[in-house]
Amino acid sequence: MKRVIAIDGPAGAGKSTVAKIVAEKLGYTYIDTGAMYRGVAWKTLQQSQEARDEDILRAVQDIDVRLACTESGTRVTVDGTDVTREIRTPEVTHIVSRVAALGSVREKMVELQRAMAADGAVVMDGRDIGTNVLPNADVKIFLTASVEERARRRYDEMKEKGYAVDFDELKHEIASRDKQDSERAISPLRQAEDAVLLDSTSLTIDEVVARILKLSE
Repeated sequence: MKRVIAIDGPAGAGKSTVAKIVAEKLGYTYIDTGAMYRGVAWKTLQQSQEARDEDILRAVQDIDVRLACTESGTRVTVDGTDVTREIRTPEVTHIVSRVAALGSVREKMVELQRAMAADGAVVMDGRDIGTNVLPNADVKIFLTASVEERARRRYDEMKEKGYAVDFDELKHEIASRDKQDSERAISPLRQAEDAVLLDSTSLTIDEVVARILKLSE
């Protein structure tokens, strides 16, 4: 049976890392919805550093966001340009919640995401997969962790990539993003009623993966 697995949760919970491994072990396609919204944010910043709502809506009108699974991981292209690394910059991270909060942006991305999952055998992660994008998913996980732990993980990730970041500032930013994502009017971040809550604060990546694979049997 080609299952559809939805993994939701706040920023820094490890969704992408875990979803990639689960997809690989099952031989499924991994769909990184966060990368798609980041692609919109990246294009917006190319056109206007102010990134006003009207700038975002202009950027998404005719955007072509594509994900390709390769041996080196998922590659993201926007209008034919490979932006895999560029969409992970602090500048993009700073505005991506605002981008994702706009109805027109979500409508466009959800349309693309549902088409990708139509044939099953996919692992999709994001903020509203189980509640909105794929409400009929076979397996739903809500993956979370403490703000402190999520900030530590993101801090280590950014430092490894060569970005100068302040831990306390990062922790504040993650808490603020949690608030924005949970309180937005359209498809807010919340646990689906039939989702399994999985707190990864004190778990290793392998332990989280093992639990999800068990639930997917």
